[in-house]
Amino acid sequence: MRDIRTVDLNLLKALDALLDERNVTRAAARLALTQPAMSGMLTRLRESFDDPLFVRTQRGILPTQRALELAVPVKQVLSDIDALLQPPTFDPATASLTLSIAATDYALHAIAVPFLAALRQRAPNVRVALMPVESTQVQTELERGRLDLALITPESTPQDLRARRLFDERYVCVLRRDHPMATGHELTLDQFCALDHALVSYTGGDFSGVSDEALAKLGRTRRVTLSVKSFLIVPEILRASDLVAVVPSRLVADLEGLAIFDPPIEIPGFTKIVAWHERTHRDPGHRWLRDLLFEVCGET
Repeated sequence: MRDIRTVDLNLLKALDALLDERNVTRAAARLALTQPAMSGMLTRLRESFDDPLFVRTQRGILPTQRALELAVPVKQVLSDIDALLQPPTFDPATASLTLSIAATDYALHAIAVPFLAALRQRAPNVRVALMPVESTQVQTELERGRLDLALITPESTPQDLRARRLFDERYVCVLRRDHPMATGHELTLDQFCALDHALVSYTGGDFSGVSDEALAKLGRTRRVTLSVKSFLIVPEILRASDLVAVVPSRLVADLEGLAIFDPPIEIPGFTKIVAWHERTHRDPGHRWLRDLLFEVCGET
Protein backbone atom coordinates (compact mmCIF):
# COMPACT_ATOMS: atom_id res chain seq x y z
CA MET A 1 0.00 0.00 0.00
CA ARG A 2 2.84 2.35 -0.78
CA ASP A 3 0.72 4.13 -3.42
CA ILE A 4 -2.48 5.86 -2.25
CA ARG A 5 -4.05 5.08 -5.63
CA THR A 6 -3.96 1.36 -4.83
CA VAL A 7 -5.37 1.57 -1.29
CA ASP A 8 -8.38 -0.69 -0.74
CA LEU A 9 -10.31 0.49 2.30
CA ASN A 10 -11.86 -2.95 2.68
CA LEU A 11 -8.39 -4.32 3.32
CA LEU A 12 -7.84 -1.75 6.06
CA LYS A 13 -11.17 -2.74 7.62
CA ALA A 14 -10.09 -6.39 7.45
CA LEU A 15 -6.76 -5.58 9.09
CA ASP A 16 -8.53 -3.66 11.86
CA ALA A 17 -10.91 -6.59 12.50
CA LEU A 18 -8.04 -9.11 12.55
CA LEU A 19 -6.09 -6.96 15.01
CA ASP A 20 -9.11 -6.72 17.30
CA GLU A 21 -10.30 -10.31 17.09
CA ARG A 22 -6.98 -12.18 16.72
CA ASN A 23 -9.06 -14.86 14.99
CA VAL A 24 -9.82 -15.19 11.26
CA THR A 25 -13.25 -16.78 11.81
CA ARG A 26 -14.43 -14.08 14.23
CA ALA A 27 -13.00 -11.30 12.07
CA ALA A 28 -14.87 -12.71 9.06
CA ALA A 29 -18.14 -12.83 11.02
CA ARG A 30 -17.65 -9.23 12.17
CA LEU A 31 -17.39 -8.05 8.56
CA ALA A 32 -20.11 -10.42 7.30
CA LEU A 33 -17.58 -12.33 5.16
CA THR A 34 -16.88 -16.00 4.69
CA GLN A 35 -13.73 -17.41 6.24
CA PRO A 36 -12.14 -18.08 2.80
CA ALA A 37 -12.84 -14.47 1.79
CA MET A 38 -11.17 -13.20 4.95
CA SER A 39 -8.21 -15.50 4.38
CA GLY A 40 -7.91 -14.11 0.87
CA MET A 41 -7.89 -10.56 2.24
CA LEU A 42 -5.20 -11.50 4.72
CA THR A 43 -3.09 -12.78 1.83
CA ARG A 44 -3.52 -9.47 0.00
CA LEU A 45 -2.64 -7.56 3.16
CA ARG A 46 0.60 -9.52 3.50
CA GLU A 47 1.49 -8.72 -0.10
CA SER A 48 0.63 -5.05 0.28
CA PHE A 49 2.64 -4.51 3.46
CA ASP A 50 5.37 -7.02 2.58
CA ASP A 51 5.02 -8.56 6.02
CA PRO A 52 3.33 -11.71 7.40
CA LEU A 53 1.32 -9.44 9.77
CA PHE A 54 -0.05 -12.45 11.69
CA VAL A 55 1.35 -15.82 12.72
CA ARG A 56 -0.85 -18.78 13.55
CA THR A 57 -0.98 -20.27 17.04
CA GLN A 58 -3.18 -22.88 18.69
CA ARG A 59 -5.44 -20.11 20.05
CA GLY A 60 -5.71 -18.07 16.86
CA ILE A 61 -3.33 -15.59 15.29
CA LEU A 62 -0.79 -13.23 16.79
CA PRO A 63 0.14 -9.90 15.17
CA THR A 64 3.71 -9.25 14.12
CA GLN A 65 5.54 -6.14 15.24
CA ARG A 66 4.65 -4.50 11.93
CA ALA A 67 0.96 -5.28 12.47
CA LEU A 68 1.09 -3.83 15.98
CA GLU A 69 2.64 -0.64 14.59
CA LEU A 70 -0.22 -0.37 12.10
CA ALA A 71 -3.00 -0.89 14.67
CA VAL A 72 -3.43 2.70 15.89
CA PRO A 73 -2.89 4.46 12.52
CA VAL A 74 -5.32 2.11 10.73
CA LYS A 75 -8.02 2.63 13.34
CA GLN A 76 -7.50 6.41 13.12
CA VAL A 77 -7.74 6.38 9.32
CA LEU A 78 -10.97 4.37 9.42
CA SER A 79 -12.39 6.68 12.08
CA ASP A 80 -11.50 9.77 10.02
CA ILE A 81 -13.10 8.30 6.91
CA ASP A 82 -16.23 7.38 8.85
CA ALA A 83 -16.48 10.94 10.20
CA LEU A 84 -15.95 12.31 6.68
CA LEU A 85 -18.86 10.28 5.36
CA GLN A 86 -21.22 11.25 8.17
CA PRO A 87 -23.53 14.22 7.59
CA PRO A 88 -22.17 17.28 9.39
CA THR A 89 -24.06 18.52 12.42
CA PHE A 90 -24.97 22.08 13.40
CA ASP A 91 -25.52 23.27 16.94
CA PRO A 92 -26.92 26.82 16.83
CA ALA A 93 -26.11 27.41 20.49
CA THR A 94 -22.36 27.06 19.84
CA ALA A 95 -21.98 27.70 16.09
CA SER A 96 -19.76 30.63 15.11
CA LEU A 97 -20.18 31.02 11.36
CA THR A 98 -20.72 34.29 9.46
CA LEU A 99 -23.84 34.87 7.34
CA SER A 100 -23.83 37.49 4.57
CA ILE A 101 -27.21 38.86 3.47
CA ALA A 102 -27.92 41.26 0.63
CA ALA A 103 -31.05 43.36 1.19
CA THR A 104 -32.75 46.59 0.21
CA ASP A 105 -33.31 49.15 2.94
CA TYR A 106 -36.96 48.05 3.05
CA ALA A 107 -35.90 44.42 3.59
CA LEU A 108 -33.51 45.50 6.32
CA HIS A 109 -36.45 46.86 8.29
CA ALA A 110 -39.12 44.32 7.40
CA ILE A 111 -36.99 41.16 7.42
CA ALA A 112 -33.51 41.63 8.84
CA VAL A 113 -34.58 43.32 12.08
CA PRO A 114 -36.94 40.55 13.32
CA PHE A 115 -34.62 37.85 11.98
CA LEU A 116 -31.63 39.24 13.87
CA ALA A 117 -33.64 39.46 17.09
CA ALA A 118 -34.52 35.76 16.85
CA LEU A 119 -30.98 34.84 15.82
CA ARG A 120 -29.44 36.51 18.86
CA GLN A 121 -31.62 34.35 21.08
CA ARG A 122 -30.97 31.01 19.37
CA ALA A 123 -27.51 31.34 17.81
CA PRO A 124 -25.70 34.12 19.70
CA ASN A 125 -22.29 33.45 18.12
CA VAL A 126 -23.42 33.70 14.49
CA ARG A 127 -22.22 36.92 12.89
CA VAL A 128 -24.30 38.63 10.18
CA ALA A 129 -23.07 40.98 7.47
CA LEU A 130 -25.89 43.05 5.94
CA MET A 131 -25.04 44.37 2.49
CA PRO A 132 -26.85 46.40 -0.18
CA VAL A 133 -28.43 44.59 -3.10
CA GLU A 134 -26.65 45.03 -6.41
CA SER A 135 -29.09 43.18 -8.65
CA THR A 136 -26.61 42.72 -11.48
CA GLN A 137 -24.06 41.16 -9.12
CA VAL A 138 -26.24 38.90 -6.96
CA GLN A 139 -25.53 35.65 -8.79
CA THR A 140 -21.79 36.29 -9.03
CA GLU A 141 -21.55 37.25 -5.37
CA LEU A 142 -23.46 34.14 -4.30
CA GLU A 143 -21.32 31.92 -6.53
CA ARG A 144 -18.09 33.33 -5.12
CA GLY A 145 -19.23 33.01 -1.53
CA ARG A 146 -19.29 36.74 -0.86
CA LEU A 147 -23.03 36.44 -0.24
CA ASP A 148 -25.03 33.65 1.35
CA LEU A 149 -28.58 34.99 0.98
CA ALA A 150 -30.28 37.65 -1.11
CA LEU A 151 -33.64 39.18 -0.16
CA ILE A 152 -35.00 40.12 -3.56
CA THR A 153 -38.05 39.80 -5.85
CA PRO A 154 -38.81 37.01 -8.34
CA GLU A 155 -38.32 39.39 -11.25
CA SER A 156 -34.72 40.10 -10.22
CA THR A 157 -33.77 36.50 -9.38
CA PRO A 158 -31.39 34.68 -11.76
CA GLN A 159 -32.76 31.31 -12.87
CA ASP A 160 -29.73 29.33 -11.67
CA LEU A 161 -30.28 30.20 -8.01
CA ARG A 162 -32.27 28.37 -5.37
CA ALA A 163 -35.19 30.50 -4.20
CA ARG A 164 -38.24 30.36 -1.95
CA ARG A 165 -41.10 32.80 -1.43
CA LEU A 166 -40.97 34.66 1.86
CA PHE A 167 -44.16 36.76 1.70
CA ASP A 168 -46.39 38.91 -0.48
CA GLU A 169 -46.36 42.64 0.31
CA ARG A 170 -49.02 45.29 -0.32
CA TYR A 171 -48.85 49.07 -0.42
CA VAL A 172 -50.57 51.49 1.98
CA CYS A 173 -51.00 55.25 2.14
CA VAL A 174 -49.35 56.93 5.13
CA LEU A 175 -49.82 60.39 6.70
CA ARG A 176 -48.84 61.86 10.03
CA ARG A 177 -51.40 61.03 12.73
CA ASP A 178 -52.61 64.64 13.14
CA HIS A 179 -52.74 65.43 9.43
CA PRO A 180 -55.93 67.30 8.38
CA MET A 181 -56.74 64.49 5.94
CA ALA A 182 -56.31 61.77 8.58
CA THR A 183 -59.64 62.34 10.32
CA GLY A 184 -61.75 59.80 8.46
CA HIS A 185 -61.56 56.05 7.93
CA GLU A 186 -60.43 56.28 4.34
CA LEU A 187 -58.57 58.48 1.92
CA THR A 188 -60.62 59.33 -1.16
CA LEU A 189 -59.16 59.50 -4.64
CA ASP A 190 -59.69 63.27 -4.76
CA GLN A 191 -57.92 63.73 -1.43
CA PHE A 192 -55.10 61.44 -2.57
CA CYS A 193 -54.55 63.45 -5.76
CA ALA A 194 -54.78 66.80 -3.96
CA LEU A 195 -52.00 66.04 -1.47
CA ASP A 196 -48.28 66.55 -1.96
CA HIS A 197 -46.53 63.18 -2.23
CA ALA A 198 -43.16 61.74 -1.24
CA LEU A 199 -41.84 58.98 -3.49
CA VAL A 200 -39.05 56.44 -3.04
CA SER A 201 -36.77 56.12 -6.06
CA TYR A 202 -34.05 53.48 -5.73
CA THR A 203 -32.25 54.87 -8.78
CA GLY A 204 -32.54 58.36 -7.35
CA GLY A 205 -34.33 61.44 -8.62
CA ASP A 206 -37.42 59.85 -10.17
CA PHE A 207 -40.77 61.55 -9.54
CA SER A 208 -43.01 58.83 -10.96
CA GLY A 209 -43.72 55.26 -9.92
CA VAL A 210 -46.31 52.46 -9.78
CA SER A 211 -48.89 54.76 -8.18
CA ASP A 212 -48.64 57.14 -11.11
CA GLU A 213 -49.10 54.27 -13.55
CA ALA A 214 -52.26 53.23 -11.69
CA LEU A 215 -53.56 56.82 -11.67
CA ALA A 216 -52.88 57.22 -15.38
CA LYS A 217 -55.25 54.33 -16.12
CA LEU A 218 -57.99 56.40 -14.46
CA GLY A 219 -57.00 59.61 -16.20
CA ARG A 220 -55.74 61.13 -12.94
CA THR A 221 -52.42 62.50 -11.73
CA ARG A 222 -50.80 63.37 -8.41
CA ARG A 223 -48.18 65.91 -7.34
CA VAL A 224 -44.88 64.36 -6.22
CA THR A 225 -42.82 67.04 -4.51
CA LEU A 226 -40.15 64.88 -2.83
CA SER A 227 -38.05 62.01 -4.16
CA VAL A 228 -35.79 60.02 -1.82
CA LYS A 229 -33.67 56.90 -2.30
CA SER A 230 -34.43 55.21 1.00
CA PHE A 231 -37.68 53.93 2.47
CA LEU A 232 -36.26 54.19 5.99
CA ILE A 233 -36.31 58.00 6.09
CA VAL A 234 -39.93 58.23 4.89
CA PRO A 235 -41.66 57.81 8.29
CA GLU A 236 -39.63 60.66 9.79
CA ILE A 237 -40.37 62.88 6.81
CA LEU A 238 -44.11 62.19 7.08
CA ARG A 239 -44.21 62.93 10.82
CA ALA A 240 -42.66 66.33 10.15
CA SER A 241 -44.72 67.38 7.13
CA ASP A 242 -48.10 67.31 5.39
CA LEU A 243 -46.82 64.88 2.76
CA VAL A 244 -48.40 61.53 1.99
CA ALA A 245 -46.49 58.47 0.79
CA VAL A 246 -47.38 55.11 -0.67
CA VAL A 247 -45.13 52.55 1.02
CA PRO A 248 -45.00 48.79 1.72
CA SER A 249 -47.18 47.95 4.71
CA ARG A 250 -44.45 46.21 6.71
CA LEU A 251 -42.36 49.36 6.66
CA VAL A 252 -44.84 51.26 8.84
CA ALA A 253 -46.44 48.45 10.85
CA ASP A 254 -46.59 49.42 14.55
CA LEU A 255 -44.84 52.78 14.03
CA GLU A 256 -46.04 55.63 16.24
CA GLY A 257 -47.40 58.93 14.99
CA LEU A 258 -48.67 57.73 11.62
CA ALA A 259 -52.11 57.18 10.10
CA ILE A 260 -52.42 54.32 7.60
CA PHE A 261 -55.05 53.97 4.88
CA ASP A 262 -55.73 51.62 2.02
CA PRO A 263 -54.90 53.32 -1.30
CA PRO A 264 -57.94 54.64 -3.18
CA ILE A 265 -56.59 52.96 -6.33
CA GLU A 266 -55.37 49.46 -7.19
CA ILE A 267 -51.60 49.46 -6.73
CA PRO A 268 -49.91 46.13 -7.42
CA GLY A 269 -47.80 44.82 -4.58
CA PHE A 270 -44.73 42.63 -4.80
CA THR A 271 -43.36 39.31 -3.60
CA LYS A 272 -40.24 39.04 -1.49
CA ILE A 273 -38.15 35.89 -1.85
CA VAL A 274 -34.96 34.48 -0.40
CA ALA A 275 -32.37 33.35 -2.95
CA TRP A 276 -29.23 31.30 -2.32
CA HIS A 277 -26.67 29.29 -4.26
CA GLU A 278 -26.43 25.53 -4.67
CA ARG A 279 -23.10 25.57 -2.81
CA THR A 280 -24.87 26.21 0.52
CA HIS A 281 -28.12 24.37 -0.22
CA ARG A 282 -27.28 21.22 1.75
CA ASP A 283 -25.06 22.76 4.41
CA PRO A 284 -26.78 22.10 7.77
CA GLY A 285 -25.82 25.48 9.22
CA HIS A 286 -27.14 27.48 6.30
CA ARG A 287 -30.23 25.28 6.12
CA TRP A 288 -30.94 25.99 9.80
CA LEU A 289 -30.49 29.73 9.26
CA ARG A 290 -32.82 29.72 6.26
CA ASP A 291 -35.42 27.78 8.22
CA LEU A 292 -35.22 30.34 11.03
CA LEU A 293 -35.66 33.16 8.53
CA PHE A 294 -38.80 31.56 7.11
CA GLU A 295 -40.11 30.78 10.57
CA VAL A 296 -39.75 34.37 11.75
CA CYS A 297 -40.58 36.33 8.61
CA GLY A 298 -42.33 33.99 6.20
CA GLU A 299 -45.98 33.57 5.28
CA THR A 300 -47.60 30.20 4.78
